[in-house]
Amino acid sequence: MATKRSTPSWSDLKVKLADLDRAELIGLVQALYAANRDNQAFLHARFALGEDVLKPYKATIDRWLWPDYRKKQDTSVAKAKKAITDYKRAVGQAEGLAELMVFYCERATGFAKEVGLQEEGYADALVRMFAQANKAVEGLPQPPHSDLWDRLDAVSRSSGGLAFDLGSELGFLMAESAKR
Repeated sequence: MATKRSTPSWSDLKVKLADLDRAELIGLVQALYAANRDNQAFLHARFALGEDVLKPYKATIDRWLWPDYRKKQDTSVAKAKKAITDYKRAVGQAEGLAELMVFYCERATGFAKEVGLQEEGYADALVRMFAQANKAVEGLPQPPHSDLWDRLDAVSRSSGGLAFDLGSELGFLMAESAKR
């Protein structure tokens, strides 16, 4: 006697989707689109709709790395990083990923400077993202990435005086990238 799995899998769903006709499939995508903004951002990015497909991802990064304390908002490195992961799943375009990573570093550093943030986890996440951003920018073709290098360099230079010796850490990573 066969036992039924309690949790459906992608394979189960794929079988059901194969039975849908074009109109039903479009109706399903429309329902998913209407369900939440994450789905909308995903579809806009996937199909390159709108002037700036990075805008919703940047808004999420900004919200979670530079919250409004007057509104009693908190920070969340995980939710900010999730925006980058979501973009990667939607499109994964190298230039867009590099842009989001550099933007993350800019916002995290700016917020840390503004409020004198003393959270080690926030600082560690910034260092890790800065290293990832360096690698992402290194992998881009020459012409479009000079602006991103300049922005990373500005982040590195502006991080002097921050807690956990962030200025030295980011400066070291910039110097290592320059050697390659």
